[in-house]
Amino acid sequence: MRIGIIGCGIIAQHHMEEYNRIDGAEMVAFCDVNKAAAEAAALKFGPGDVTSNIQDVLGRNDIDAVDICLHNNLHMPATVAALRAGKHVYCEKPMAGSYRDAVTMLETAKETGKKLHIQLATLYSNETRAARELIEGGHLGDVYHARSSGFRRRGRPYVDGYGTPAFVQKKQASGGALYDMGVYHISQILYLLGNPKVERVTGKTYQRIDMDANRRSISNYDVEEMASGFVRFEGDRSMELTESWAANLDNFDGSFLLGSKGGIRLSPFGFFTNIGNLEMKATADLGSARFRWDTVVGDGPVYGSSQGHWIAALEGKAPLLPTAEVALNTMLISEAIYLSQERGREVTADEVLEASVSKAIGL
Repeated sequence: MRIGIIGCGIIAQHHMEEYNRIDGAEMVAFCDVNKAAAEAAALKFGPGDVTSNIQDVLGRNDIDAVDICLHNNLHMPATVAALRAGKHVYCEKPMAGSYRDAVTMLETAKETGKKLHIQLATLYSNETRAARELIEGGHLGDVYHARSSGFRRRGRPYVDGYGTPAFVQKKQASGGALYDMGVYHISQILYLLGNPKVERVTGKTYQRIDMDANRRSISNYDVEEMASGFVRFEGDRSMELTESWAANLDNFDGSFLLGSKGGIRLSPFGFFTNIGNLEMKATADLGSARFRWDTVVGDGPVYGSSQGHWIAALEGKAPLLPTAEVALNTMLISEAIYLSQERGREVTADEVLEASVSKAIGL
């Protein structure tokens, strides 16, 4: 599959390194507004054509798909342009800068008949696969509550020492900890729950911890460093969530799922159940499980990584996982937390759709 890379910055390096390891994937075009970045990518991962104009990539008939590694508020316009140009699209998380823009992306994919895949790396982890096997095997019974949790003690982009100011500015990123890291943990739980319909959400966001005054001034930091919330799903299920870039604690104890027969903690992985009067807890050798998934089941290249799955789906070796739908639901929850913070109360999914506006910026 011939791939065009749109955006050759920090995140794109991981994408390109992964494509380099996948048989059947060839990077043939490298695009970045900073042409030097595109030239460096072509030198390392090519050979391939270099350009600073996205239309040079979208206008080519010999490219099957594009990989979009731009800032959040550019995801929708770049994705829509690529889909309308007849390209399949792999897009970096979060899906977009707003729920409204994410809806536009999914609607355009359906309209054009092209595949849209969102980078949700946690869906391919050993923990997620093990949890899914236990859930599908009925070992949890009725799964009724979950927790999505992500923790960094000090991990705010730029102000804590890495990344660029664009990651902490609403005008480019739209959100902070929720859009940067929360998407991984929320989407993982949604996937394991079967992507349930959101009914109502309440939430709070915070930016309270001191940072270097010079970096605060340079960065124009105006997004949240921490968010918490509670989500009510259709079917009498729920999820609590906490996501931090910075918090004065050692950890948040990780994500979990609770069922009528058993429960799972995702990291460190553990399974909990009762047998008679015995309260049982079990760990699992996930490395051995991965070896059997790869060699016995034989679908490691198909479900072992986000991009491996993407290429397999493009080649017709597997149906594409519903990452766009899961990512859209993740956007709904995240934006609902922002709206709840703004309005000081619980909000409905319909209110989010009504209030959401495009955050897209021009290509």
